[in-house]
Amino acid sequence: MFITIIAFVIVLGILIFFHELGHFLVAKANGVGVLKFSLGFGPALIKKRLGETEYLLSALPLGGYVKMLGEDEQGDKDILTHIDPAKSFSAKPLKVKAAIVAAGPGFNLVLAVLIYTLIAWVGIPTLSPVIGTIQDKSPAYTAGLMNGDRIISIDSTPIKAWDEIPGLLERSGAKPVDVIIERSGTQFRVHVTPQLKKDKNIYGETVTHPIIGISPAGDTFNTRYGPLSGIGYGFSQTWWVIKVTGIAFSKIASGAINLKESLGGPIMIAQVSGKTFKAGALPFLALIAFISINLAIINILPIPVLDGGYLMIFLIEGITGKPIKDRPREIAQQIGLFLLILLMLFAFYNDIARIIAGK
Repeated sequence: MFITIIAFVIVLGILIFFHELGHFLVAKANGVGVLKFSLGFGPALIKKRLGETEYLLSALPLGGYVKMLGEDEQGDKDILTHIDPAKSFSAKPLKVKAAIVAAGPGFNLVLAVLIYTLIAWVGIPTLSPVIGTIQDKSPAYTAGLMNGDRIISIDSTPIKAWDEIPGLLERSGAKPVDVIIERSGTQFRVHVTPQLKKDKNIYGETVTHPIIGISPAGDTFNTRYGPLSGIGYGFSQTWWVIKVTGIAFSKIASGAINLKESLGGPIMIAQVSGKTFKAGALPFLALIAFISINLAIINILPIPVLDGGYLMIFLIEGITGKPIKDRPREIAQQIGLFLLILLMLFAFYNDIARIIAGK
């Protein structure tokens, strides 16, 4: 339990810090006065003023905030006098305000790219294409494959890693494939006819795909990328997670994925954080990158009180040429806050239901 709590705090701390750092740096770069930079909410445990900004470490670690001059025009009028009024957030052009708001989710994506790049430079543990077990009466069993066989190629396509095999079988459908096998230093060719099997995909949907009935031996090697190719991997892996997450959101919206089964909250994040922390540095870093991307995507949803809600307001103001103020803006924020609280309560409910069910 102690390790789980520590891992959870580390994950949240890194994610919140990078998110708020994005707002902070872009605000500073555009001459906006920053009053407070806080990790956490509630009472301050530690606080220190450096220049015009007060830095805080607060008691509740479930978030953070950057308080800018002029962000709340009514609340700032009489109490904030130590910063030049020209540095007010509200006085800046729409594009500057939009850039400051978008920088939070943007920095979460930057964090993911940095982590995936680091993982690529250190080396990604990769499963070797060596067969461990063979299912009885499976296509591989019928073809005479054995434990310890190394798959060299499928239909003339060289195989370097185990995760390349499913894609090549998928391409072939249920048609026979030519497989080059290496056994005891000797290579030979076998013909294997995959069979179709129903299974769950990464979205939890039932799909049919071809299999030959083999599982890996568990031998691994490190795939290490060079300086430039590692950066390329960082961007491509980040984009892959964005794409997969976007598809998952669309499937949830269409009802193809059960929201009750797919949505997790802080308890689930804490549990997974603890498990990956014990598994090692690379899985733990990969988890941080994955959650960071999801945090960015959630934050750009057009829900008032989230960054995406403010961006939507700025877009409306840009189109109409009139600022959204007072009551309409207040109502929109109240609706957004209600939806956000509702979503959080539902996520907590799902987490507790999973624990009760023993999942």
